[in-house]
Amino acid sequence: MSNSFGKIFKISTYGESHGLAIGVIIDGCPSGISISSEEIQKELDRRKPGQSKITTQRKEDDKIKILSGVYNGLTTGMPISLQIKNKNQKSSDYKHISSSFRPSHADFTYEKKYGVRDYRGGGRSSARETANWVAAGAIAKKFLNSLDISINAYVSKVGKCQIDIDYKKLDFSKIESNIVRCPDNNFANKFIKIIDNACKNKDTIGGIITCVIKGCPVGIGEPIFNKLHAELGKAMLSINAVKGFEYGSGFKGVEMFGSEHNDKFQINNGKVSTKSNFSGGIQGGISNGEDIYFKVAFKPVSTIMKKQKSINNDNKKVIIQGKGRHDPCVVPRAVPIVESMAANVITDLYLQSQ
Repeated sequence: MSNSFGKIFKISTYGESHGLAIGVIIDGCPSGISISSEEIQKELDRRKPGQSKITTQRKEDDKIKILSGVYNGLTTGMPISLQIKNKNQKSSDYKHISSSFRPSHADFTYEKKYGVRDYRGGGRSSARETANWVAAGAIAKKFLNSLDISINAYVSKVGKCQIDIDYKKLDFSKIESNIVRCPDNNFANKFIKIIDNACKNKDTIGGIITCVIKGCPVGIGEPIFNKLHAELGKAMLSINAVKGFEYGSGFKGVEMFGSEHNDKFQINNGKVSTKSNFSGGIQGGISNGEDIYFKVAFKPVSTIMKKQKSINNDNKKVIIQGKGRHDPCVVPRAVPIVESMAANVITDLYLQSQ
């Protein structure tokens, strides 16, 4: 069972969308990190449902409870247990799919793999699980902040509309200034309009989140199968609805010649750097000290309010129509998830390098 992530900074999660609670146990966290429930809550509030008109209207406070591993505001080095109780389940919204398979959901694959499934909100396959990752990521972020490593993610594309501004020219302090979490208000308004239109048409829309990691020292990442970009890719592709991951020049790099793409070394004030950064801050699977940047592509949310053809447990044709409360576009709420998983990866690989 793959309910754990990481080798040293290891997170193990539990719970279902409509169960009593969800939670995470963090093993291998260094002692002496200053952390409070309020700091974790701040990150969870960025992910929680019902926060704006363009997110699901399920009302969950996502109140975090620290059960162990923190004493007098400091991590003790012992396993940290965090729990979030579910309070606003509406399981009746899902009775119509108790014996049917929703298109592009995990209903079919879960039932065939396990022989049983919790259809209420998708059970374990629900994106509600990611609240656990954000809670763990809040602690990882705090650890990385002590090392002057910062992680910022933002919505850079919704549908066919994409920011045409280099991330270096954006003010990351403005990411939280609008409900779509885009640091450019002009594009933010365009994104919101696209999401609104999708919702009015009883449909959904996908998007892209860009993430930038600054201050990562040289030497983070392991050779061969634990490469930094491979671990980041695995983390991002583990997030619900993610369909693609690229770092550095990504797929655009195939359009360039090697003479254009090579990042030439230089010395600035006695420090080694590169003139360009098509490598995305990673060479040979190991951080080189430059900014690490990558993009994560999210598909349109699979639950739509339009009628769709599908099948049931008896392989008979049925008509499926979404009910309840769902995101018309996942990317605004996924920004803290991307940041948190990036923080969990960097923290784990940093500790492996010590």
